[in-house]
Amino acid sequence: MLRLWAVLALLAAGSFARAEEAEGEAEKVVDGFSDGDRAKMAESSEKHEFQAEVNRLMDIIINSLYTDKQVFLRELISNAADALEKARFHSVQDETFLGDTKDLEVKIEHDADAKTISIIDTGIGMSKADLINNLGTVAKSGTTNFLEAMAEGGDANLIGQFGVGFYSAFLVADKVSVTSKCNDDPVQHVWESSADASFTVVDDPRGNTLGRGTRVTLHLKEDAHDYLSEDKLKESAKKYSQFIQFPIYVKVKKEVDVEAEEDDDDDDKEDEDEEQKDDVETKDEEEKDEEDKKPKKKTVFEWEQVNTQKAIWLRAKEDVTEEEYNEFYKSISKDYLDPLAYTHFNAEGEIEFKSILFLPKKAPFDMMDNYWTKKSEVKLFVRRVLVAEKFDELLPRYLNFVRGVVDSDDLPLNVSREQLQQNKIMKVISKKLVRKVLELMKKLAKDEESGGDDEEEESEEKEEKEEKKEKKDEEGLWTKFWKEFNKNLKMGCYEDDSNRSKLSKLLRFYTTKSEGKEVSLDKYLDRMQESQESIYYMSGDSIETMKKAPSLQIFLKKDLEVLMLPDHLDEPCLQKLADYEGKKFVSIQKADVKLDETEEEKKKFTKIKDMYKPLTDWWKKKLTDLTESGAMKEA
Repeated sequence: MLRLWAVLALLAAGSFARAEEAEGEAEKVVDGFSDGDRAKMAESSEKHEFQAEVNRLMDIIINSLYTDKQVFLRELISNAADALEKARFHSVQDETFLGDTKDLEVKIEHDADAKTISIIDTGIGMSKADLINNLGTVAKSGTTNFLEAMAEGGDANLIGQFGVGFYSAFLVADKVSVTSKCNDDPVQHVWESSADASFTVVDDPRGNTLGRGTRVTLHLKEDAHDYLSEDKLKESAKKYSQFIQFPIYVKVKKEVDVEAEEDDDDDDKEDEDEEQKDDVETKDEEEKDEEDKKPKKKTVFEWEQVNTQKAIWLRAKEDVTEEEYNEFYKSISKDYLDPLAYTHFNAEGEIEFKSILFLPKKAPFDMMDNYWTKKSEVKLFVRRVLVAEKFDELLPRYLNFVRGVVDSDDLPLNVSREQLQQNKIMKVISKKLVRKVLELMKKLAKDEESGGDDEEEESEEKEEKEEKKEKKDEEGLWTKFWKEFNKNLKMGCYEDDSNRSKLSKLLRFYTTKSEGKEVSLDKYLDRMQESQESIYYMSGDSIETMKKAPSLQIFLKKDLEVLMLPDHLDEPCLQKLADYEGKKFVSIQKADVKLDETEEEKKKFTKIKDMYKPLTDWWKKKLTDLTESGAMKEA
């Protein structure tokens, strides 16, 4: 029995040693190429010089291009998506185009040992000539124009505008390998460069391993090794490819239980060890008990899709459910509540773009604290590729609480923020977004106002009960929105000259007749007296303090409605407005307020004046005599 266990131990040691040797051999394979493959490639490779402009471009990229290096992933994923779109287009024209490689997808994997990242797509692929022309030289509209823009002092982030974003790979890599296979070329080719003014192209000694498509492998620089972290790679890939229409997978490592596999192995060995079964039966049972208590773990690699969220803004409004809108809002805003309201639209005309904008239910607790520094949270996409998560000029400051997405095909993919702000297209987009947000608010306010008017007309007891229920429901719309974001709209009224009249219709104020509710300026006008020429207002620390003010009493007596402004932003807002529908705003706390008098009041004043005329005449004469200079002569 001892001999048996000794034999089993030796067998186990031998298998372990062989496994280690196999691992050692596997480690020598980098990017799928063995040492032998590398030797063959070195012998037969063709060396080419980069176009002069490309050389200059490489210097710019390596030394001064992007501040945020992870845009390399955006560029390469975008290129892969374009290749997939071309393959899809060809497959529509020719059903046999896809052949055996029918899945159109992008895969991203990393090799921590070899310090590489690979982006693999099953797109249209490139022939030898394509590799030389596309990656070694650039057409007139490419690098040359980019360099001209740079010479004129343009931002280096303009690279993507000229279609040369591939070279951003050298931001993080000191060597780039591109393996590609297309249907027009029976041979698979490998392009390689170390950004040293030259590149090589060679037939792949392994033959056709891709089927169709391209594999871009980056040999990372030391300062880019953080991209070898699985979490970092997933996060970056998801950030830029969340809404790309083709599936994008990242290779992830997982641990699984292997009890079932061990059971299968035990079944295979049963026949071989049948003769010795009786001798070791007791021992086997004990081992099985121990294995049951401590299941073994095995490391496996799986492909995990990172862009599961769909770009619902590309679909028709009628095809998107309320639940889908809510889930989409939560995914882009990280809010736990559903949105208060949203607008989904396609802008057409000189500029075309698609957008969904949301109004949140709750304002951030620090909204006004960060008012001057907070950026718009509307995400900007170009052909479903994220360009900017937060942007200064997409919406004005007072609308920085709006969430959503904008996707335009008319913008350059990788243009800098500074350049976008000067871009005429951006200004048009911004103008349309503001108009759509204000229209959405106007609709909410109008729906609530019309609902309120209908309720006021009803007088029966049953309908009054229904009124109360409706009010509870409606408070979640415009009333709730105003409670959360009224300060933003007042700031907008102060700052936004072009939209001030639209914002004025959304404003709500307490009045002496509103019974503790805030009403619109239109309602105030409806209740104005016929002879009233001005809109009266007063400001103070609180409603209660203002109600006790002496200056208010005459207005209450005359039954004139007065706006009451307890918020410090109210009065500057009205001062900026100056008037509403031709009626000027007048503060009752200033000395020059003139009230209209009725005929009865005028007669009463004349009567009193005549009654006291002897007294006033005597007093006037007395003062004249007492004043040597006669200063009161004209009084």
